[in-house]
Amino acid sequence: MRVRQHPALAVGLVGVALAAMSHPTAAAWIVGGFGEEPRRGLNPDRLLTLGIHHLSLSAVGLALVALLGLGLGILVTRAFAESVRGGVDGLAAAAQAVPPVVMVALALPILGFGGPPTLLALVAYGVMPVLRGTVSALESVSVEAREAAEALGFTKLQILLRVELPLAMPGLVDALRTAVVLAIATTAVGALAGASTLGTPIVAGLQNQNVLPMLQGVLATAALAFLCDAAMLALADLAPGGTAR
Repeated sequence: MRVRQHPALAVGLVGVALAAMSHPTAAAWIVGGFGEEPRRGLNPDRLLTLGIHHLSLSAVGLALVALLGLGLGILVTRAFAESVRGGVDGLAAAAQAVPPVVMVALALPILGFGGPPTLLALVAYGVMPVLRGTVSALESVSVEAREAAEALGFTKLQILLRVELPLAMPGLVDALRTAVVLAIATTAVGALAGASTLGTPIVAGLQNQNVLPMLQGVLATAALAFLCDAAMLALADLAPGGTAR
């Protein structure tokens, strides 16, 4: 097995290395190497708990993003919805134009602290890349493939489910890979709204001028992003006709 043939393995190894570096002992050594005096950091159990909360919140947000992005992408590529395509794309682009920090701050008075404003930011920031990736993937399916399915008597729904989606699967997985990384990054911002995530030690470190927990949070968040991306690359390998790139 050669790593260059399996990018998921290479990306996963980077994630594991970053996770190891987030351990308090390793992170303290890094902080000391920069000339800072290591102060109290997070123990591994606390870091793991925050990581699980972070992943759970990201997963819920990603599910919502996938549902909306894929659903809208499929909708606007249908002939009967062509007239609303520009409007849908414009709304998605406008939502992503608002920085996650601003979105969380604006949502606080209405949704309160914790997960809800974070999920709103996740959805607003993640729908556009999935929407556009879905549209691009479906439009890359050859006309000949659709015409052949029609000649065999397939209905429009059967063409979508049995021809278009399987052929577009590699592109759909790529779109979701982008959404995964955005979700993990945006979830860290949710710490500003009181959500218990890997962004919590980053915010606390900034407030207390303690570099150690801040570095641990950064490394752990990056590790989670790399590990999740590795999982998506592995799924891309399993997709019909797809290979991880």
